[in-house]
Amino acid sequence: MGGDLGPRATVRGAASAALHDPRLEIRLFGPRRELEDEISSLPRRLVAAGSRLEVVNAADVIAPGQRPADALRRGQASSMAMMLADVASGDAAAGVSAGNTGALVALGRQALGTVAGIPRPAISTAMPTRSQGRCYLLDLGANVESSAQRLVDFALMGELMARHVDGLEAPRVALLNVGVEGSKGTASVRDADERLRALVHLDYRGFVEGDGIFAGQVDVVVCDGFVGNAVLKASEGLAKMLVARVQATFEAHWSSRLVGALARPALRRLKSELDPVRYNGASLLGLGGIVVKSHGGADAAGFHYAVLRAVQEVRHDLPSCLAAGLAPRRSAGESFGSAGRAASDSDILTPGSPGDDDSQQEQR
Repeated sequence: MGGDLGPRATVRGAASAALHDPRLEIRLFGPRRELEDEISSLPRRLVAAGSRLEVVNAADVIAPGQRPADALRRGQASSMAMMLADVASGDAAAGVSAGNTGALVALGRQALGTVAGIPRPAISTAMPTRSQGRCYLLDLGANVESSAQRLVDFALMGELMARHVDGLEAPRVALLNVGVEGSKGTASVRDADERLRALVHLDYRGFVEGDGIFAGQVDVVVCDGFVGNAVLKASEGLAKMLVARVQATFEAHWSSRLVGALARPALRRLKSELDPVRYNGASLLGLGGIVVKSHGGADAAGFHYAVLRAVQEVRHDLPSCLAAGLAPRRSAGESFGSAGRAASDSDILTPGSPGDDDSQQEQR
């Protein structure tokens, strides 16, 4: 029920994903009548997938602007909380939502806990690079401010995800900073840099600036959620503007339209490679289950990709990979902060809650 376009985008995106993967069965949580109406109005090409969409009635819905603490107190009967409970019970292998990010993080921690002593999950997504590959960027908004130890946590989780999901033998990791010199950046970023350099098992490449995300020289870029979210939204806007400008240029004059007709296959490929829809679906890394956050503005095609991202993580059993990869590093003496636990109101209302070394609140 989340997302700017309402349940139509969610239902059609889910049906499209089910049509793409015949093994996929999907439960849709929300007001029964509304969801059943959307299923009954599916386009002809998606009707066959409708039989694999099951509606679970949930009368309550988390509002877009609802505070995480309020969602924890009053949102247990919501579609989002019921979906997460389904994942926690093992009845569902993964959950996908386009709804309120802060509420999803808070309710996800409450329902699923975290792995290997990670106090807070991080949101991560893939970004296209010049080398035709992709680079994982995290955090994208689960943690607006992050201590040095949290940045180290993010680096280790991102490295493990790239290793297991993408099959990279030694993912290259970097910290996002305002310069590559060791003297630049905030105290927490410089401290994290020092800690990451001490981890001999990690292929840590130091600092990168914003353009380094797209250069293809690293596989994981780490930052706090405030910076990461701003970078993500700016990148999406830039990609859309470039595609629109190129199209407008070729349509401006008859001669350019002729050239554009000849270049249409290349332009179509460029648009596909830059389209943010293809990269929709951000992982909530560190939770004790698989939860994928779809962009709130995603259409049916975008939600389709978010569901397939969840399927990919199920195939690799990502939470188990994170737990197995992080636990030995804790026992070897690496500090991860407080033990993983379920969220409480104090985690959301009070920055720097007991047992955490962060001075932060989850983003609304």
